[in-house]
Amino acid sequence: MRTLIATAFVSLDGVVEAPGGEPGYRNSGWTFKAVAYDEAAYELKGREQNEATAMMMGRVSYQAFAPVWPGMTVDFAGYNAMPKYVVSTTLQDQDLVSTWGETTILRSLDDVAALKQTEGGPIIIHGSATLNRNLSDAGLIDRYHLLVFPVLLGAGKRMFSESDKDQQNLTLVESQSYPNGIQKLVYDVTR
Repeated sequence: MRTLIATAFVSLDGVVEAPGGEPGYRNSGWTFKAVAYDEAAYELKGREQNEATAMMMGRVSYQAFAPVWPGMTVDFAGYNAMPKYVVSTTLQDQDLVSTWGETTILRSLDDVAALKQTEGGPIIIHGSATLNRNLSDAGLIDRYHLLVFPVLLGAGKRMFSESDKDQQNLTLVESQSYPNGIQKLVYDVTR
């Protein structure tokens, strides 16, 4: 069975929206504004790219990343080479970019569950706040890689839903604090 890993830059109050400067959000680019840059705090991001064998995202994140990431051959070479899965009920094959390698559209959470049952290594989920909430609520996420920033943003898309669901316990498998206030938290979902 494949491991599904949700990775995110997240504010202390749970916001994941527009950390890198994506348009349309009041606090867009908050990861760059909140703290001084510390290369060590981002070590996890490089490791993810080396360990993942596929990438998953929702339609909105796909449409934001697909025009940009293929041209970022230094920073995202590993991600550009790996297979991608987009979970969407509306995206069509003709909407996929041809410059970003193998991309498969999954139409439902059942399709994601079936993909997890196949052979292969970890699948990393980038961006995709809505998809992350739905996958978490369905019990499909196996691990969380969180870089928690010391900032409160108030409004914005949240990492976790507010749905009334059964308790999900997590096991902390790795953590580190950095001088700029970022906290690295890696959790396995306890089953």
